[in-house]
Amino acid sequence: MTACLIIHGFTGGPYEVEPLAFYIEKHTDWHVVTPNLPGHGLGEGRDLDLLQVSYKDWIHEAERAYLELKEDHDDIYLIGFSMGGMIAAYLAAKYTCKKLVLLSTSRRYISIPRISVDLMNFAQKAVRRKLEEDALYNHYRTKYGSVPIRAIREFLKCMKFTKPYLKEIHCPVFIAQGMQDGMVPYKTVHYLDKEIPVDAEIIYFHDSKHLICLGEDKDVVINAVYQFLLK
Repeated sequence: MTACLIIHGFTGGPYEVEPLAFYIEKHTDWHVVTPNLPGHGLGEGRDLDLLQVSYKDWIHEAERAYLELKEDHDDIYLIGFSMGGMIAAYLAAKYTCKKLVLLSTSRRYISIPRISVDLMNFAQKAVRRKLEEDALYNHYRTKYGSVPIRAIREFLKCMKFTKPYLKEIHCPVFIAQGMQDGMVPYKTVHYLDKEIPVDAEIIYFHDSKHLICLGEDKDVVINAVYQFLLK
């Protein structure tokens, strides 16, 4: 039997990867699991409670989900979005998996030039009174003020802890990155590819921002991931 574990990103939740999870469930007989990491919520900005959790709690929950799947499934595909990509990489290195998919993975974090472009676009839309219709603006706004400094430190600890495991990955790897990503610079892919010892399959999506499974070209992204898993 086959299972697919999909891990969401920092300050997000399973909603970030739901379109991909639903697609895989619809087109396969695989068991698909999208755990909710401790302190995270069910929707954008909702139910975030990150003050009392640590990066170890996030990794432990993902590890628990993996080991539970491993009890009844021979093959496991690991998919991680943003911070979840680094956690998925850690699991792939420690326990192995059939294939690993990294989506907008935060090997490096925050693209200041890209965020500056987003802010300029927000200002232009505000002048035209169309800012409230902008999905990216609403995504940033719902999270503003809900992420404590301590949680950001835990995120950075998570990046530091998982980074060495990139060199221990030996399964097939697919990396998907949006060129318009305002959080993770697209150049991050270079560092991921350099540290992972296998030849990864890499696709850059020109119109995709950070929420690569929720953007306008999400169908193209999802199909690319699906085709990679089927190979």
